[in-house]
Amino acid sequence: MSVLGTIINVAAILVGGFLGLIFRKGLPERISTTITHGLSLGIMMLGISMGVQTQNFLIVLISLALGAVIGEALNIEGHLNSLGGRLERKFEGGENSSFAQGFVTASLLYCTGSMAIMGAIEGGISGTYTILVTKALLDGIFAIIFASTMGVGVLFAAVPVLLYQGAITLAAGTIKVFLTDPMITEMNAVGGVLIMGIGINLLEIKSLRLGNLIPAIFIPILLLWLMSCFGFSL
Repeated sequence: MSVLGTIINVAAILVGGFLGLIFRKGLPERISTTITHGLSLGIMMLGISMGVQTQNFLIVLISLALGAVIGEALNIEGHLNSLGGRLERKFEGGENSSFAQGFVTASLLYCTGSMAIMGAIEGGISGTYTILVTKALLDGIFAIIFASTMGVGVLFAAVPVLLYQGAITLAAGTIKVFLTDPMITEMNAVGGVLIMGIGINLLEIKSLRLGNLIPAIFIPILLLWLMSCFGFSL
């Protein structure tokens, strides 16, 4: 079992975030806005490419619906924004900065998708971390761009990454038994929908409570397990 991959991932986010803050100081607002728009379109394309991998669109829809019910009941988005707001007041002291947006947006992007899950499981089962090193490179690049446009809140997204991936690594032996290839495929597809939503939020097309959809990522595990137990398909 090795959490080194997660530590590398966290380090990449922090380094990229600090570089982004340095660039931010000399970045005109119009350039920052255009970068955000371009990044938003790229994120939407990434989400679409992940979403179309689904082998059963009904599973994605049911997962999103059930995940929304659970997420709204738990008010995950509210808790994330509240945490971001408290961190903002403590470390920036302002009420109008983009701290909370950067924290929530980056946290969702870094923790959504199969690379976070499968990379953490790889570290827990085999002690290797090839997937997470690749993810670290991507996350570091995103951290540079996000921090240059949304500020220091992006750096604090390293904390959820550490807790989320670290927990999966520690529980990898148990999780691996239950995860099948179809489950991973559908989890990835649901994650793609959420990533597409991040792009929509960044473009300010519509404010989506994506935090409350996080449970949807794990619903395919339950659905496909129940389908296998009772021998039916959607």
